[in-house]
Amino acid sequence: MTLPGHDRYDYVPITRRPDFDWPGGRKLAVYLGLNLEHFAYGEGLGAELAPGGPQPDILNYAWRDYGNRVGAWRMLELLEELDLPATVLANSAMYDYAPELMDAHRARGDEIAGHGRTNSERQSVLEPDAERALIAEATDVLTKAEGIAPRGWLSPWIAESRVTPDLLTGAGYRYTLNWCMDDQPVWMRTENGPLLAVPYPQEVNDIPSVVGRKDGAAQFADMVIDNFDEMLDQSARQPLVMGIALHPYIVGQPYRLRHLRRALAHIVARRDEIWITTAGAVFDRFAEIVSPPSNAS
Repeated sequence: MTLPGHDRYDYVPITRRPDFDWPGGRKLAVYLGLNLEHFAYGEGLGAELAPGGPQPDILNYAWRDYGNRVGAWRMLELLEELDLPATVLANSAMYDYAPELMDAHRARGDEIAGHGRTNSERQSVLEPDAERALIAEATDVLTKAEGIAPRGWLSPWIAESRVTPDLLTGAGYRYTLNWCMDDQPVWMRTENGPLLAVPYPQEVNDIPSVVGRKDGAAQFADMVIDNFDEMLDQSARQPLVMGIALHPYIVGQPYRLRHLRRALAHIVARRDEIWITTAGAVFDRFAEIVSPPSNAS
């Protein structure tokens, strides 16, 4: 029996990879993926604090909107307090809805990566031309606002069609955060050449944890700490990447923010042993030292 496959990458176990160092001779790279998202009112997709009623679902819409109005600004204060960079995964709708927030991240030099137009939609259900147009529209907004094209992409809801990687490289993207299958970057094959899958977490991610599994604030923070401590030990054997996926409407809530501060302070206390970075910098370093396989297109 042969199972259907994707042929985007080969199976190579973590124990059989090229050895290398991150900058400064470090073995563990850590980055924050900060999702800034805007949602349609009265329609479309959206995470739920509680089961939603008929549209307009005010309870859940307003809960998500708290993230852009309050939570994201408290998280900016936390990033400044701990001197942490971030990879901002931005819906292009954020530039019209909350331009001051995007300005604030630009001012501190955070990386801005593509995250679709809005998390009220999935690109995986679109025909190729419509998906290509979605990627182009989101990319154009970010490029005009930031003065530079985004190099990385995270699909809303991590939803891909069968041709998404091909469309991303066709639009000029160099790395994706959609594929959560490894603790090291992995070169993927597309019809337009290689695309790097940079590790992005589905476990150390506040949506699956808090919204999906109903983990408490302290439990999520402990998860971040335990994941970090274990990966730091494991990285003595292989260089690794630890991402932390955050959403201001979730961890920007005051009681969760207090526990997040505890977790991030634990990581920052080991700053001299790790590389605190961005997803884009992980791409740069890995692409410099590990070439795509010869069959990467």
